[in-house]
Amino acid sequence: MNFSDPSNMFEWIVYIANEYKYMFLEGLWITLYIAVIGTLVGFIVGYLVGMVQDIKINKQDNLIKRILMRTLKIICLVYVEVFRGTPMIVQGMIVYYGLLQANVKISPIFAGILVTVLNTGAYMAETVRGGINSVDKGQKEGAWSLGMSPMLTMFRVVLPQAFKNVVPEMVNTFLTNLKMTSVLNVIGVSELFLVAKTAGGTYYKYFESYLVIAVIYFVLCFVLNRLFLLLEKKLAKKKDYVLAVEYMKESA
Repeated sequence: MNFSDPSNMFEWIVYIANEYKYMFLEGLWITLYIAVIGTLVGFIVGYLVGMVQDIKINKQDNLIKRILMRTLKIICLVYVEVFRGTPMIVQGMIVYYGLLQANVKISPIFAGILVTVLNTGAYMAETVRGGINSVDKGQKEGAWSLGMSPMLTMFRVVLPQAFKNVVPEMVNTFLTNLKMTSVLNVIGVSELFLVAKTAGGTYYKYFESYLVIAVIYFVLCFVLNRLFLLLEKKLAKKKDYVLAVEYMKESA
């Protein structure tokens, strides 16, 4: 087969993959970079939003605290509903071009990360709140009876166990972000899809070019998914920490 002068579909796939291998590698790096940073920071945002949504407002609290918490809850609710109710491709256009219109100059990659963070945070917020609620209330009451404050109970008893419960969803969100970065080509992010579009346009071989990145996406997601499954199994074998006992030992 003469891959330097392709004459059929298979030869064109090999030719394009070889001709644009460095661009595909760069696009792969940008795809991973946005997905990893966006998922990790978005997970933190989701954790904070989920915690705010889980906070109970008591009638015994002073008026200022109740107003502040109610305002925060409304802001978090609006944020979650907006980003869960609109497509990521539209969010990318609004964030990038909206900031440019407001004379805030940012790079397409930064805009892509920002959109991924906000999108991930909105979806993870509900997952985190569900993870917090899955922790047995008796553990919270036991921690309070030992003198731990509600905030300390949240960070030392509830969140460590909730984290283990939300890991599977976090993994799914990361794999989704890995594929959803393809929509960021609309704001000029040079990820895999834009590279394939450029390569395909050079020779008018879009089908072959998209097949190349389809294989890349599949192999990447397949390998990462298997690694994450091993991580989940390892976490599932671990018993819950007896945090109340540890707290008593440290306090002694």
